[in-house]
Amino acid sequence: MPGTLFGVTVNSATGAMPSFRVGAVRLWDSATRWSQLQPRRGEFDWSTLDRHVEGARRAGLPVLFVFGGTPAWASPTGPPAPYPDGARAAPPDELADWDAFVRAVAERYKGRIEAYELWVMGNDRRFFSGDVGTLVEMTRRADQIVKAADPRATVVCPGMGLLWTRDGRDTMRRFAELGGYAHCDAAGVKLYQQTASDPPETMLELAGLANRTLHEAGVHPRLWSTGTTYLLPLQDPLDATTARDYAVRYFLVGLYARDLNLERMYFYNWGGTKVPLVLQAEGGAPTPAALAVEELQRWVAHARSRSCGQGSAAALPQNVWRCDFTLPGDRASRSASIIWTVTGEAPITAGRGAEVVRRLDGTSRRIRPGDTVTVTEEPVFIEYSPALATAVSRSRVLAGPPPESLGGGRVRG
Repeated sequence: MPGTLFGVTVNSATGAMPSFRVGAVRLWDSATRWSQLQPRRGEFDWSTLDRHVEGARRAGLPVLFVFGGTPAWASPTGPPAPYPDGARAAPPDELADWDAFVRAVAERYKGRIEAYELWVMGNDRRFFSGDVGTLVEMTRRADQIVKAADPRATVVCPGMGLLWTRDGRDTMRRFAELGGYAHCDAAGVKLYQQTASDPPETMLELAGLANRTLHEAGVHPRLWSTGTTYLLPLQDPLDATTARDYAVRYFLVGLYARDLNLERMYFYNWGGTKVPLVLQAEGGAPTPAALAVEELQRWVAHARSRSCGQGSAAALPQNVWRCDFTLPGDRASRSASIIWTVTGEAPITAGRGAEVVRRLDGTSRRIRPGDTVTVTEEPVFIEYSPALATAVSRSRVLAGPPPESLGGGRVRG
């Protein structure tokens, strides 16, 4: 279980980092747009990006830098992007200006910035109004420049959003057909619910649509989920309980999607408050949702993910979801499961070897085989005796030792 699965997008200009546990940070809406870092040709202001990079270094967090927001001087007649500083959605009139900026960033932050996302939203004309061929060429150039400056850096292809729409998927498919994904180490995709109140598990449908689109184009890149929809701040806030459950299940969806080559999830956002689900306002305390995400990371720290499944295809009630793990131990490994419902409740029977059930608030209680455990929309963590770490069970004793393969449905083994 890589800790980098648990990423957040930093919306702050101070260089402050989350005070709860996360595994990676992404910089966007953080005063680090191209237009802000290079206000005039040949002139750079690195002060804000320096603060972010130093803050991440102190926190031990890898940084994903995002390109976007062409300066007005580089595209004077281009359509404006949705930023207050007059940045353009168009590519620069001269790609040499793009080359120079990419080179300046990569050379300055060699060894300090781990990864680069080559445009924030490549298939949304509010953010990139150029043609797909130009975006592919910008990707090709940037990949060569970044790798020349820092061969160890990870290059992430331009983020692709609007994937609930056919137009959004068609642009991603065209980018693939023109060879765009040959010039990066991972594909940037935006996984999000259609509305903030939809269960996070609906993102799996979107992940499937993205995977099918790439497969049809003949490419199978690693995937990093790097954002959400531009309209998110307009949606109603979630109540505290729903926010806690959804924040944790957002990252659990990342586990389910690992069979689609998904490697990272960057939650949007950290630091801001104009979103339906707030983890931590800059300068404030972590919310219960943030502390629950931290608890989830404690549960799976050093664990090996074994399988995920849901519903009747995995011998579960239709509304129950489950991921199984192997936990290391001093003398022997042990098995564990995270179990929750997508909606409502479901009583299950603690099966052979069940010992402890843990909750997101850090509390736990001992259980014995035969006890009833009421599963709700709040994920719980069930640990089993070490002797059952490699046990295989295909029975319908639902909270019993995790099966090696859940069979059918959506399963990652």
